[in-house]
Amino acid sequence: MSIATEIEQRLQQGLALQHLVIDNESHMHSGPATDSHFKLAVVTDDFVGKRAVARHQMIYSLLSELMNNPIHGLALHLYSVTEWQEKNGLIPQSPNCQGGSKHDQ
Repeated sequence: MSIATEIEQRLQQGLALQHLVIDNESHMHSGPATDSHFKLAVVTDDFVGKRAVARHQMIYSLLSELMNNPIHGLALHLYSVTEWQEKNGLIPQSPNCQGGSKHDQ
């Protein structure tokens, strides 16, 4: 099973998802890993009334067994349904990686 599929299954089991976007951004990062960096947009009313830290903790709790190996980087964009509608479904773009061997000459 792919890492993206595993992420999707864990989030579906733990949250009442309205919308989910999983982008594999591993190609934007240094090193040989192909399933190590992801950007998630998670939309659920489970986030209503929760601050950003609590929302992140919910996601990390659901994905804890995947963190550090195989997942190395995770960009989280977490919205209630109303917040998602206010954003018109737009997800911020991730910056290019500036770490690791990208600085090596």
